[in-house]
Amino acid sequence: MLTQEQIQSFEKNGYLVVKQLVTRDDCAKLKESVENLIDAWDPQSDTLCTFGTGENREQSRSRYFLESGDRISFFLEENAVDPETNKLNRDKHHSVNKIGHALHVLEPQFKKVSFSDKIKEIVRDLNYVKPAICQSMYIFKQPYIGAKVVPHQDGTFLFNNPLKIMGVWIALEDATLKNGCLWFIPGSHKGPINRRYIRNPNEQEFNDGKMLIFKGTEDQYDDKDFVPVEIEAGDGILIHGQVVHKSEQNTSPISRQIYTFHIIETDNSEYSKENWLQTKEPFPLIYDA
Repeated sequence: MLTQEQIQSFEKNGYLVVKQLVTRDDCAKLKESVENLIDAWDPQSDTLCTFGTGENREQSRSRYFLESGDRISFFLEENAVDPETNKLNRDKHHSVNKIGHALHVLEPQFKKVSFSDKIKEIVRDLNYVKPAICQSMYIFKQPYIGAKVVPHQDGTFLFNNPLKIMGVWIALEDATLKNGCLWFIPGSHKGPINRRYIRNPNEQEFNDGKMLIFKGTEDQYDDKDFVPVEIEAGDGILIHGQVVHKSEQNTSPISRQIYTFHIIETDNSEYSKENWLQTKEPFPLIYDA
C-alpha cells in the first residue's frame, strides 16, 4: 500500500497524506450512518456534555465523557448550549462537535473502514506487529461555530510504553484553510511527550468532580512553524503519536466532517492505566501476529 518514498516521508515529517484512502461512496455511507445516529439521539434524555480543547475543558469533569470508551456518545460545541437553560440553542444536527469513542466497534460502516485491507496494509508497512484500535471519533467542525483545536500531540491523551501510536484521519468532506484543515510542525514527532492527560489519582479530587487532569509541562509552539495540509474528501492523513498538530476554528459556512481513529501497538508495549480512555473489553486487534 505504502511506497518506500511514502514511508520515508512519514518517518521524516511525522505525518503522511494518503490520497483516496476511502472511496467517495464510503464517505457518503459514513455520513449517512452518522445522520441516522443523530436522528435517533434524544438530547432531552441524554447528558449534555460540551467538548473543548482549552485548559478548563468541561469533559474533564464529566463521567459521561470518562465512560465513553465503550459507547457511542455525543459531545457538543461549546457555543451550541445555552448556559442559562442548559439546552441546545440550535438544531441538534448543527450542535454536535463529535461522536465517540467506539464507532469502530459498534457501527458496521465505521467498522468496515477501520479494519479494511488498506488499513491492514498500511500498519504492516509501518511495522506494527499486533496493532489494535483504541478509540474512534466522528468530528464535525460545524459551520461558523466549529471550535479550534489547540496544538497537541496525540501521545498526550493516549500513551503506551514504548510509545507507538498513530492516528488515521479521513476527510469525508474537503478540508481546506477556510473550514479548518489540519496544520502540522514537520519533524516535531522526534520530540518527547512532556504532558499527559490522565485520570486523577487523587481519590478525593476525583470524587469531587475533578476526574481528569494534565500532568507535566505544556510545550509552547511558534505559529510560523506550522504547515497547513489541505485534502479532499476520501483522502487520509496518517498522524504519528508525537507529531504536533492543530486546527483553526471554522468560521466559514462549509462544514468539515472527518472520521478518525487511533491505532496502538500491543506487542511488547503497555497501554497506560493512567490514560483517560479505558474500556471494559480489550482493544480489538486489526490483525494478530
